[in-house]
Amino acid sequence: MQHQDHAGEAERGFADVEALEERLSRPDDDVIADLAGIDGDIMVLGATGKIGPTLTRMAKRAAPDKRVIAVARFTDPSLVDRFQSQDIETIKADLLDREAIAALPDVRNVLFIAGFKFGASGTPARTWATNTLLPAQVAAGLSDRRLVAFSTGCVYPFVPITSGGATEDYPLTPLGEYANSCVGRERAIEWEASRNGTATLMFRLNYAIDCRYGVLHDIAMKVFHDQPVDLTTGYVNVLWQGDNNAMALRSLKFCATPTAALNVTGPETLSIRYLAEELAKRMGKTPVFSGQEAETAWLNNAGKAFGLMGYPKVSLHQMLDWVAEWIIREMPSLGKPTGFEVRDGAY
Repeated sequence: MQHQDHAGEAERGFADVEALEERLSRPDDDVIADLAGIDGDIMVLGATGKIGPTLTRMAKRAAPDKRVIAVARFTDPSLVDRFQSQDIETIKADLLDREAIAALPDVRNVLFIAGFKFGASGTPARTWATNTLLPAQVAAGLSDRRLVAFSTGCVYPFVPITSGGATEDYPLTPLGEYANSCVGRERAIEWEASRNGTATLMFRLNYAIDCRYGVLHDIAMKVFHDQPVDLTTGYVNVLWQGDNNAMALRSLKFCATPTAALNVTGPETLSIRYLAEELAKRMGKTPVFSGQEAETAWLNNAGKAFGLMGYPKVSLHQMLDWVAEWIIREMPSLGKPTGFEVRDGAY
């Protein structure tokens, strides 16, 4: 069947970027069924970042009879052609422009995934404008919609590594400009959604994994190039980006008034040391370490999401196989390290 794993995929990995993006955007039966049960078309705001292209493509593949619209500044014009070749409509818009927001079509289902992290500590005004002012303006212009607003697990403080991770009712008291601007994003959207009657879900994602970026990519690159892996932030949660895409689209079912929140990540609390050793085995390398594991880390508990949508479909060992194989072949990287090692919130 079209939506089942391809035989032998685990062994050979992905031939090229297109094969990887096909897998990241491949909907399973649950996504198809859930989108079939939701009325209205789909619009993705901020559709050209790391996650947007495959998330938007999955939406169209899962619901070919719905309009799917990608909205972004499109500073790379080639992305317009790519979306349109996938039967996805495109709208060029600067979401900091209120008139551009007002001109957006009246689409029932909206996923808001725009944000700014890398370089945030050096440009705090831009960070807050992008992560707080922009979402407030977007949410103010939406009414009577379903809105899935991407947030981050970084809205929580560090928690003990033995805690099982922060749950959705944990206090939002993080460190640093970036994380606090993300709390600002949530509060601003929540305020505007309550004024407009917009059913909303805060999608608190923690470390999506793609062969071209992510925590596993960052560790694998260090192991492959014989660079030390910092163990200070010694534990993480990760989730295959294809599973993230699926859960984001399925989350449209769970938008609520007042606003709901949902942690989205993998089920394991993973040791950085263990991940480095597993990647090293696959790459025929010996990992080098620095630092010592701290007693706290940014960890999230996604039990609520698993109760609603089941566990992720791609296993940790599958991700390790795919990422190691990609790095060994020196395939493309997005050059955007996660900064998972950062402990003071300065990205």
